[in-house]
Order: sequence, then structure tokens, then C-alpha cells
Amino acid sequence: MTGFFSDRINALRTGDPGKLGVLMATAFIDMVGALMILPLLPFYAVKFGASDFMVMVLVSAFSAMQLVSAPLWGRVSDRYGRKPTLLIGLGGSAVAYVIFAYSNTYWLLLVSRLVQGAGGGTTGVIQAYVADSVEPKNRAKGLGWLSAATNLGVVLGPLFGSATTAWGSHAPGLLAAVLCVLNIGFAWRYLTESHDVRKAPGAKRPRRTWDAVLGVAWTNAREASSRLIWMYSVGIGAFYGVNALIILYMARHFNVTAENIGPFYAYMGGLSIVFRLFVLGRTVDHFGEARTTRLGATFLALGLALIPFTGPLNLPSLLTYLPLAIVLALIPLGTALNFPCVTALLSRVVGEHERGLYLGVQQTYGGLARVAYPLMAGALSDHFGEGAPFWLSAAMVASTIAMGMGLERYSRQTGEHAVPAELISEEKEVKVVLK
Repeated sequence: MTGFFSDRINALRTGDPGKLGVLMATAFIDMVGALMILPLLPFYAVKFGASDFMVMVLVSAFSAMQLVSAPLWGRVSDRYGRKPTLLIGLGGSAVAYVIFAYSNTYWLLLVSRLVQGAGGGTTGVIQAYVADSVEPKNRAKGLGWLSAATNLGVVLGPLFGSATTAWGSHAPGLLAAVLCVLNIGFAWRYLTESHDVRKAPGAKRPRRTWDAVLGVAWTNAREASSRLIWMYSVGIGAFYGVNALIILYMARHFNVTAENIGPFYAYMGGLSIVFRLFVLGRTVDHFGEARTTRLGATFLALGLALIPFTGPLNLPSLLTYLPLAIVLALIPLGTALNFPCVTALLSRVVGEHERGLYLGVQQTYGGLARVAYPLMAGALSDHFGEGAPFWLSAAMVASTIAMGMGLERYSRQTGEHAVPAELISEEKEVKVVLK
């Protein structure tokens, strides 16, 4: 099994042979720490007298700080390098975990989420690191492997967090902080810089951060880069916006409780890993990134639309969950095929010295969707029934299929084809310059 993984990482490597593997390990450890804390957050908040709305403020605060900080981190990484930017972000997370561990009021919990969200804005930098380190034809695969590593953290983190509560209320936060500090040391020692910060001869001066935030996805909405940013943002908002409602649906119809929700998390997280490792690469090789994004959006939309139609079967044991299990499987399949390919395509259509900026802008718009859509989904569920938010999410994901039409020219059709240079340079021409 070890040989299997090493062979596939070697197939993606370019330059320094350790870049992708070390980055995957760093992202995995970071996700374990984050997911040790996240499931416990509502319980800590309620202990301090928080209402449901106040709990949701904690959730939104993280995404809000991510969307504010993501383009700034992207610009810093373009100018000073990916590695120092990632190390600073990890340091912010360690501070946030310590604040969480010793929070004795709701407001300290809120501070911890704001600090962690600021550090978490480096997601676009991590994606830019993959784009720097992996040749264009393998970027979707590389991003899929990175997602698989983080999803393994999603599976294991909640289990560790729950187990450490036996050592006291401070233990999960302190252990997450220690894990984060060890991760900083690991990345400092083994992670190599992927980005040449020296300005390439003849390269255009990158636009200012907020010029890009305001202009990329609005003024130049027909450009491939803007369309891809909108595809990612609409899709990620629709997906994340109903995650909590899926749990509520299972609680109402399948008697799922806090004590047995773990296996459901592990099921979806495990499938996500399998699809990213064994399905994504083959699908991209056969169809190319552009068509794979549409296939992923189709599966994701179908899974979301069918959730309200699932119900327990009158069968013994685990078979009663069979309809739900089949429909839920479509969701990680769709996300595995869609989001890595959208990001890989975006990395192709922008210049090397603006890659971190554009991926940061993508995370900004995605973060805005993750802040706004859950509130709308909750209102729909209250006023129009529990199926309404799922059907709206499905429609939103389906709309990204139309947005992605005509992007095949930026996508390789087989493992042998790369994007023609003239197509990339064509997209780099800015039609409207914002001053």
C-alpha cells in the first residue's frame, strides 16, 4: 500500500521531489487540529449561555475572516513566497487553539474563531503551492490528492477531539495547539519554497489586491477566470450551506444523535478520499478538466435534490439506511470531481505571478457564499419546508454547468496535452484596468 501511494505522488512531482508529499502531510495535520475543535464549539458556546443564533455567529465569523484575509495572503505569497505565508497562517491557528482552550466567556470563543479564520485564509496559498509544484496536466490530480489528505483529517479529527474531553475542557484546545506547533516545525524543516518571488522579465505588474477582488468576478465577468471563480463560489456555497441541514434531516428521519453521528462523518469523509484518489485522476485523463467539472456538478446536484426523498426502510440493521447511504455517496463524488478541476482550470488561465492572488480571490468569493447561504437555507427550511434548501442548492449547482460551457480549450483532453501558450496569454489581457 505504501508503494501505491508513493508511486502516485512520484507521478505528480516536478522540481523538488518532496514538495507535494510534505504539503499533503502538513495539510492533514492542520485539518486534524481544526476538526478536533469544530464539533465541540457549539457545546462550549451553549455552556456560556449562547443562543442558537450566537452559535451560528461563531460559525460565520470564521468564514468571514477567511474571505477578508484570503486575497491578502495570496498577495503576500506572490511577493514573499508560499512557505513563509503558510507558516504564519499555522501560527495564527496555534494561537486560536490556545484562546479556545482557556475561553471562559462566549466573547473569547468569538475571538478564537476570528483569529483562526484569519489564519485559515491561506487555503488559496496552499492551492497555489500545488499549482506551482505540479505540471499543468496533473494539477487536478494534485489538488485531488491534497483534498484526500485533508479529508482524512476530517475523519480522524472529531474522534480525537471527543476522546480528549475526558482529560478536561482545556485538553482539546491545548492538544490542537501542540499539534499545530509540531506542524510548524515539520513544515519549517521539510517544506521547500515552490514560488520564485523574483519578478519574471517582461511580466506584467500584478493588480492591487482589492482591484482584483472587486473587478475579477464583476467587471470582467465573461473572462474564463471570472467564470471559474463564480462556478467555485456558487457550488461551494450551495454545498456547505446545507451541511447542517443534512444532519438535522437525519436526526428527524433516521434517529441520528450526537452519539452516533460519527460513523456518518466517517462514511462521507472516507468516500471523499476514495473518489479523489481512485476516480478523479482517471476521469480527468479521459474527459479533461472542463467536462469533469460538469460531471461532478451533475452528481452533486442530483445528490442534494434527492436527500428529501430518502427515508428509512423497514429492513433489519444497517439496511434501513440504504437509500440515504446511496444518495449521500453522490455528494462526495460530485465534490471530488468538481472543485479540484475548477481550481486547476483557474490556475491555467492566469499568469504565474498572479496565481496566488486569483486563487485567494476565489477563496474570498467562496467564503462569502459560505457566510451568506447557510442563513438563507435556514430561512427556507423554516418557512417553505425542509426540502426547499436542498432543491435550491441543487439548482444552484446545476447552474454552474452552464457557466462552464466552452472552457474545453483550457482543458487537456488526455494526459499528453497541455494548454496552448497563446490561450493563456490571451486571458492575461485585461480589458478594463482598475486604478
